[in-house]
This record gives sequence, C-alpha cells and structure tokens, in this order.
Amino acid sequence: MSLGAFALVASEFMPVSLLTSIAADLHVSEGQAGQAIAVSGAFALLTSLAISSIAGGINRKALLLALTLLMIVSGTIAALAPNYAVFMIGRAFIGVAIGGFWSMSAATAMRLVPSEQVPKALAIVNGGNALATVIAAPLGSFLGAIVGWRGAFFCLIPLAVIALAWKMLSLPSMPARSMHGKRNVFTLLTSPRVALGMMAASLFFMGQFALFTYLRPFLETVTHASATTTSLMLLTIGVAGFVGTLLIGSLVKENMFRILVAIPLVMAAIAVALIGFGRSVAVTAGLLALWGLVGTSAPVGWWTWLARTLPDDSEAGGGLMVAVVQLAIASGAALGGVLFDGYGYQATFGLSATMSLMAAALALAAARART
Repeated sequence: MSLGAFALVASEFMPVSLLTSIAADLHVSEGQAGQAIAVSGAFALLTSLAISSIAGGINRKALLLALTLLMIVSGTIAALAPNYAVFMIGRAFIGVAIGGFWSMSAATAMRLVPSEQVPKALAIVNGGNALATVIAAPLGSFLGAIVGWRGAFFCLIPLAVIALAWKMLSLPSMPARSMHGKRNVFTLLTSPRVALGMMAASLFFMGQFALFTYLRPFLETVTHASATTTSLMLLTIGVAGFVGTLLIGSLVKENMFRILVAIPLVMAAIAVALIGFGRSVAVTAGLLALWGLVGTSAPVGWWTWLARTLPDDSEAGGGLMVAVVQLAIASGAALGGVLFDGYGYQATFGLSATMSLMAAALALAAARART
C-alpha cells in the first residue's frame, strides 16, 4: 500500500518539474500543461465522492488491483501521448486512481491490522506519500534532463507494476461488506462530530496550502535565498515531513485529539514567525523544517480520526475526506494567491495563521462533540 501511494503521488506531481518540456513537445502553453495537475485533482475529487457507491459488491482487493492497473495505463498513455488531448486523458485516469485509492486507504488499513495498529498502518501508507512529496519534483527534473519528459513518466511504470504484483500476492481477499445501514457521503455530515471534524480538516489544509503554495516567491523575494538555498529549504521541508510521518503513528495512538489541536497551533505560530523573521535565512530554514515535521504528518492524524469516528462507514468517510482535502487545497491556494498579489505575503501568511487557529478550535469542538 505504501509503495502504491508513493507511485501515485509521484505520478500526480511529476508534471510540476516537467512543464516546460511537456508544453514544448505538445505545442501548448505552460499554463495549459499545468492543467494536468488540475485535471487529475478534479477527477480525484469526483471519484472520491462516488467510489463507495460505485464499488458496490466488488471485492476490495480486486478494486485496489484495478486502481493500480489504471495507474499503469495512465502513465503509459501520458508517456506515449501524440497530442495534448490524449495526454489529458491519461491525467484523468491518474486522478481516478488517486481518488479511489485514498478513499479506501483507511478502510483497507482497518481490515488488514488490529484496531490498535491502525494509526501505525496509516503512518506507513502515508510514508509513501511523504517520500514521494520529497523526491517527485527533483526526480522528475533529473530524469527529464536525461531521458526526456516521456522517459520520466515511463520510469514510474515499473514501480506501479511492482506495486500491483506485491498487492496481488500479499493482500488477502476483502469481500465487500453489506451495504445495509451504510450511509452515503453527504448524510455523514448530519453527525455534529463528523461535521466539526471535516470543517477542522478543511480549514487546516486550506491554511497549510495558502502558505505552502507561495513559499518559493517568499523565499526568493523576502528571504533573498539563492536558487540553491531555496531548493535545499524545500527539500528540508520534505525530509522533515517524512520523518514526522514515521514518528506520528505511535504518538497519535494515545493522543489523537491533542495532536489534531496542537499541529495547527504550531503551524499558526510558524506563519506569524515567518512574517516577523522571514528575512533571516537561518531562522526561516529552522521554521520551515518544523513546518514540514508537523504539517506533512498531519494527514495521519486525520485519517486516524476518520477510522475511529466512522468505523462502519470508513469507505464513504474516506471519500468525503478526500473531497474535503482536494477542495481545501484548491481553495487555500487560490485565496492565498489573491492576497499575495494584492496585499503581499503578510496577508497570505496571516490568512494561513487565522485558518490554522480556526482549525484548532474546531478540532477541539469535535473532540467534545458527543455524536
């Protein structure tokens, strides 16, 4: 599952470091090439909302294998695409695979390990996500320079094939559970505890990506970091995030809500500190390392919350969580961009801090909600 997560996330963000080459080869603008990310995100969102209903009585092992096979097909189509339209079809397929996989991740972990081991299992699965976040962009840039953008896409296919074979051999059969009494995605929100938790998660990811999306221009224009220093700082965020993801599994087991409240509080403090001390390279580097350590590991906490809050509706709940996160990332990045262009980085980082504080308050309210 972790290897599959790595291949999926690497495939999702591979175009980021290859936009210029993709645009030139397919005879489109870089902005149009960048829509490869938007298309995969849109199909991930749609799939996450529909997967629990569409899957029906399909054995969940077969469904996971089908989604992994779709990832292989997607990479092949993208790498061989003769034109922009075919390339975008390949990107749509990866979006379906992403939405389906992440929607089922918590439910699958709950069926593979004892309940007390679910946080650790989720941390391992998200470890693949965190590792891909660290190396996807630099790996894509490196491979693109050596074998071209098409070759870079092809290099992920063997990983996906290994993941497919590994799942085929190691996953047990997971027959679909009875749908009797199951709730659909949106009726889950009638529970105050679920609604408050989803709102907290939404605000958390909005705040995170309102700031994270604009880190590079901040580092270049405010911190005045060189290109090499900027790359090292961004790499540090990823490495710290990978470490945090490995560590949080054992911590969240006994202190779930404390962590869900503490993480956004820490990130709000970091956002404010960056406004005050962002001109110092050393201080900024330290703050961003801490940002990566706590921020990248947060999804493990929220997936653990989902598994404990909706043990009988984990698939529908997983779909809802994926949809909430996708919308939050897009909204946070968009709103942060408007403020960054109109009022400067202080407004964007202030927005991030405010959203993080609101997320902490709602997580605390979710912890106290009875139903």
